[in-house]
Amino acid sequence: MIKLTKLNQEPLYLNPMIIESIETTPDTVIVLTNGKTVVVSDSVEQIIDEVVAFYSKCQMFPLNYSGQNK
Repeated sequence: MIKLTKLNQEPLYLNPMIIESIETTPDTVIVLTNGKTVVVSDSVEQIIDEVVAFYSKCQMFPLNYSGQNK
């Protein structure tokens, strides 16, 4: 889970595996794979940093992946 901030400054914990897209309109809108949307005060860059940290922590997509079979 990643920690984000709702517009009312309350925390929101979201599974990043269900994020379909993120856009700025001027608030940050996250579209989920089920079609629901979440509006947060975090910037797109902050969310991307959280998602990258999540996947790095889970070691699902290693940063040193070369794409070559050895």
